[in-house]
This record gives sequence, C-alpha cells and structure tokens, in this order.
Amino acid sequence: MTSPDKPAASTPSPTASPATASSGTPAASDGDAKAVTEAALFEAFGGLRGMVETVLPGLLFVTIFTVNKDLHASAIAALAVSLLLVVVRLIRRDTVKHAFSGVFGVAFGVVFAMMTGDAKDFYLPGMLYTLGLAVAYIVTTLAGVPLIGLILGPVFKENLSWRTRNPGRKKAYAKASWAWGLILLAKCAILFPLYWWADTTQLGWILIALKIPPFLLAVYLTWVFLAKAPPPIDVFAEMEAEERAEKERAAAVAATADGSGPRHRR
Repeated sequence: MTSPDKPAASTPSPTASPATASSGTPAASDGDAKAVTEAALFEAFGGLRGMVETVLPGLLFVTIFTVNKDLHASAIAALAVSLLLVVVRLIRRDTVKHAFSGVFGVAFGVVFAMMTGDAKDFYLPGMLYTLGLAVAYIVTTLAGVPLIGLILGPVFKENLSWRTRNPGRKKAYAKASWAWGLILLAKCAILFPLYWWADTTQLGWILIALKIPPFLLAVYLTWVFLAKAPPPIDVFAEMEAEERAEKERAAAVAATADGSGPRHRR
C-alpha cells in the first residue's frame, strides 16, 4: 500500500547471543541494545527513503488535482512517479519491496477512482487497508500473538522464540502492537468522517499531513518498548551451534569405529 503503517520483512540485524538472551542477562550495554533496536526498526520500516516513496505519489496526486481538478492527469502522474521510484531502485540495485508496495497501493487507488469517477476514491483503498491493519494489530494481540512480533521476529533473528521462551519480549511486542492498533484507529477516526464530509482536496491534504506523524509515533513507541525488553534469542545461532555439535559427535563416533580414536596406554 501507499501507507507506511506496516513494516516490511527485512534482513536480520545483529542480536544478542542465545546464551545470554535466554538467561535474561543482557549481552551488551543498554546503549548497544538501543542502537541495535533502532537500526533494525529503521531497516524494517524503510527509513527516510521509504517514507519519501510513501508520501510522494499521494502528494503529487492531490497537488495536481488541487490545481486543475483533472482526475486522469492526477492519477497518471501518481502512478508514473511510483513506477519511476521502482526503476530508480532497480538501476541502483537497491531493495524494491517498499517501492513495489507503493506501486500496488497507488494502482489500487487509481483503478478504484477511475471505476467510480470520484477522485476522492483514490484514497479509499489505503484508508481501508489502514483500518484492517489496525484491527489486525489489536486482534492478534488479544489472541496472544501480537502482529508486530510476527513481523519483527525474523528481523531480530528470534523468529517466534519470544512467544514461549522470552516472556519479557512478548510483553514488549504486545505493548507495541497495542500502540500501533490504537494509533491507526485514531487516524481512521479522523479520515473516514472526512471521506464523507470533505471534498477531495481537503481529504487529500489532511491525509498527507497524517501520513508520517502517526507512523513516527508508533515507531518511536515500538523502539521504547523493545529497547527496555530482554534481548532477543538468536535462534539461527542456536541452530548453527547444534549443527556443529552434531557434526562433532558424528566425527567422534566415526573415529572410534575405525580405531583411529585415542587409545589408553597399558
């Protein structure tokens, strides 16, 4: 979608060692833990460039429509700049997940607005997506599997270990998911009445104004909760350690079987 309300899957970031994490003793200083959390969140949510790619198509749409009230020109311009952002990333060989997300979101908005003939409907798919995401954050938290933990678990190399092995971290994910859900619901409470009462330009400019601040607030609260939580359990490091131990045991058994192992002196 064209909203940054949901983090994208990302390359895992460095985390604490499994031994220290599972024992509850921090493997690094508080400053290091906060820095790691900040870096992981910055990568997962797309950073500054991801926010620009999120805002630019909608900003171009409402700007052009404000000037000439031409739905087709506004829609084509928004879709074109979304495609251009993807091309730029491909040329630079950067990850395209955030830019592709923007293209699909803009495309849905363009198709919907063209079908109804109402420029205001360009924003409706994104608004519905935000509402659905808010409900998902709250429902998954109530079910004991907070969505933000499902999303960020692979980023911190902990997968779902936080559910049963790291209760402090599960609690932090629950708090963060509540924050995301309530912030997005508040955003929807502002936008949906405007969809019915305001005109296209008023709705568009207010939506642009509400694009980044709620997102930054939710990311900040997520950072606060996770920075204070126990460090993640690196399940990938655990699996690698188990594989090495298994190979060593197999090698020892093979050495004993062929008589090449150590012998006791008589």
